[in-house]
Amino acid sequence: MTDQTTAHEGGCTCRAVRYRLTDAPLFVHCCHCRWCQRETGSAFALNAMIETGRVELLCGDPETVDTPSNSGKGQQVVRCPRCRVALWSHYAGAGKAIAFVRVGTLDDPDAFPPDIHIFTASKQPWVAIPEGVPAMAAYYDRDRQWPEASLARRRALRGR
Repeated sequence: MTDQTTAHEGGCTCRAVRYRLTDAPLFVHCCHCRWCQRETGSAFALNAMIETGRVELLCGDPETVDTPSNSGKGQQVVRCPRCRVALWSHYAGAGKAIAFVRVGTLDDPDAFPPDIHIFTASKQPWVAIPEGVPAMAAYYDRDRQWPEASLARRRALRGR
């Protein structure tokens, strides 16, 4: 987020559910794993990780759907009950503390390009990763890749 004082809004296709990010994401993943490809029906999933408390529900009553994950621990996908669009997820590792917001559901998805591309060993061969953006064959070391400000926010969240 270039302007940290600007809140970014988003929502589902039918506009029954609307939300606002009240801060910049911690980090933005572009995941190329086969699981994300299958789940999204696309070449990758683009998720902005942010503290769930910094996702403000503006309207609607999204539903949480327990969904299998590649780890075997599952994930909770928050969806619009009307149009079924996935808005964000909670993975077992961070639980409900961190929301993985689907960047494509933001009104201005251009605001959050990927900070990193992960699981590129299984990326579609026609997807080109821009020069200068970190790309990992599998996952990555958070302490080496995340900016210090995001690591500090994560530490503060874990300290609660």
